[in-house]
Amino acid sequence: MAVPSEVQVESAIEDLSDKKSWHYVVIDLAKRQPLGAAGAVVVIAMVLMAIFANFIGPYDPEANSFEHMLTPPSADFWLGTDQFGRDLLTRIIYGARTALFVGFASSFIGAFTGLVLGVGSAYFGGKVDLIFQRVMDIFMAFPLIIMALAVVSIFGTGVQNVIIAITIPFIPRCARVVRSNALAIREIPYVDAARALGFSHARIILRHMVPNVMAPFLIMITAFVGQAILLEASLSYLGLGVQEPTPAWGLMLQGGAEEYAESAPWVAVWPGVAISLAVFGFNLFGDALRDILDPKLRQQ
Repeated sequence: MAVPSEVQVESAIEDLSDKKSWHYVVIDLAKRQPLGAAGAVVVIAMVLMAIFANFIGPYDPEANSFEHMLTPPSADFWLGTDQFGRDLLTRIIYGARTALFVGFASSFIGAFTGLVLGVGSAYFGGKVDLIFQRVMDIFMAFPLIIMALAVVSIFGTGVQNVIIAITIPFIPRCARVVRSNALAIREIPYVDAARALGFSHARIILRHMVPNVMAPFLIMITAFVGQAILLEASLSYLGLGVQEPTPAWGLMLQGGAEEYAESAPWVAVWPGVAISLAVFGFNLFGDALRDILDPKLRQQ
């Protein structure tokens, strides 16, 4: 057995020292994608706020205090109170739970369903793909909010029904994007080799095609979360989403946007700021994720 020379040992040590730890990688990515890093900070802060809401929130988010109705921001109530005397800061913190639950649930279910349908449509092709695309065209002919309103009017209000209403419009949008990538993968020789070996359709789709379309799939999920948060807030603002006394940003906006716009503007301002920051953060993070995962953009 040959003993490695001193030069080989030194080169191996230098190679090991060149490997950066995870925090150096994070810092490097933050330098190359500063807007994406800012979006990631907003997303992480929102997730932590939702997880530790019981410890961060200074008051009960559903407790009414009629002696503190419409109290302006002060040392006791940092963001003021609403028309029922509830602390706005506490309700915004707990509202992050509702926003993230609806956002992640609807985006994951919608994107995963669209992933399977899009890859399956591209794999089978022919009449299956033609019929599938026409059905997707029908769904995509309606704007997101119109489709969500139609679904809510059928199933009713509530958190679960809001998730269903937001999930359905996401399915065709993800399916179309995934299908366009899967069409190119279908023509790659290893798919033909898998068919020749007698693999089942399900195995070829899930084992050989789905992993190769994960980059656009992940990007779609991050984009969908921001859209879902905005849709949930819109439906709650219209009275068709989350119902009282559940803390939800759109519901808080509904309660003070018009009636107290002049006398107590903080009732509507802070929920609006929370919605804007959340959507802005997820969009920036999604754009940065696209730049990192897209090989064409990495080469530029």
